[in-house]
Amino acid sequence: MKNPQQREALLVLQDGSVFKGLALGKIGTAGGEICFNTGMTGYQEIYTDPSYYGQVIVNTTSHIGNYGIQLKTEEESGGVKIRGMVCNFFSQIHSRHLADGSLQDYFERANIVGIHGVDTREIVRHIRNKGVMNCIISSEILDPALLMAELNRVPDMEGLELSSEVCTQEIYETGQEDARFKVAVLDLGIKKSILTNLTDRGAYCKVFPAKTPFEELAAWNPDGFFISNGPGDPAAMPYAVETVKQAVNTEKPLFGICLGHQILSLASGISTYKMHNGHRGLNHPVKNLITGRCEVTSQNHGFAVKGDEVQDHAHVEVTHVNLNDKTIEGIRRKDKPAFSVQYHPEASPGPHDSHYLFEDFIKMM
Repeated sequence: MKNPQQREALLVLQDGSVFKGLALGKIGTAGGEICFNTGMTGYQEIYTDPSYYGQVIVNTTSHIGNYGIQLKTEEESGGVKIRGMVCNFFSQIHSRHLADGSLQDYFERANIVGIHGVDTREIVRHIRNKGVMNCIISSEILDPALLMAELNRVPDMEGLELSSEVCTQEIYETGQEDARFKVAVLDLGIKKSILTNLTDRGAYCKVFPAKTPFEELAAWNPDGFFISNGPGDPAAMPYAVETVKQAVNTEKPLFGICLGHQILSLASGISTYKMHNGHRGLNHPVKNLITGRCEVTSQNHGFAVKGDEVQDHAHVEVTHVNLNDKTIEGIRRKDKPAFSVQYHPEASPGPHDSHYLFEDFIKMM
């Protein structure tokens, strides 16, 4: 059989743009929303982040695969969640002696289709200017017209509910049972490192599937509520909005991250919108308006909170703003012990600029 990296592959965008390259991962066809991540490291954490479910990732760093993969320490969920991957140079050789294997084998096992040998700078410039759109990758169909017909069947991310597809299907607990605080976690697509940050600070967490009724969370009598990150359009999740409304009204501390931030906003009467491109990377500057300090943050989101509605809200205030485009990166309720951030404080780009948010949540409890 021909080496996968010697087989031709095509990337076709929704606007008709076609990019020719070579196959990586599984030989096949895969489509989803194309987006780019500017992080220089951490590719396995990106691929296993449930927030990327339904998306095709363009890695802007020039080499991918050169340090292999680790199964226990660098997975953010139970496996790969992206639909496909695009990169400039894909390395079958990995030099890290602690690696459990190659990224190629990892993708083949996970049935992930990808393409390399393309000009990722050109692709990023294109989708940065044109805006986010769907795409399709194939290493088995090399006719752009046939691929466009397949691409037209890929659903748009706007209006798509995906959390119930990636969240846990069974309730589970993590941490020490005799921990000081009990936290009910609504899993909308949570990353393992978030739970680690909570349990390391003295929280015993009970993790509930996305569509769990509020009454079931409350029956555990937690000291606080955590609303996780996840994929899809927050406006398509009225079930989660209702759960968070009820959780806020208990007057118990509530903390949300990323999608959890958007759901808290919706539960507070503030709308969300789909961004032109979104924020994905490890180098996004955010200003904490309360302390005046700047944080280097990790981000992964394609939807945002409407800033004018936050400014006009009697019971919500802005706590963090993005210094690149002034989008809302954090809010808190003035009338309830509830707050959230759009970025990922559990990641370590700063490296620990934002860990105080977990400590603030513990102090509130």
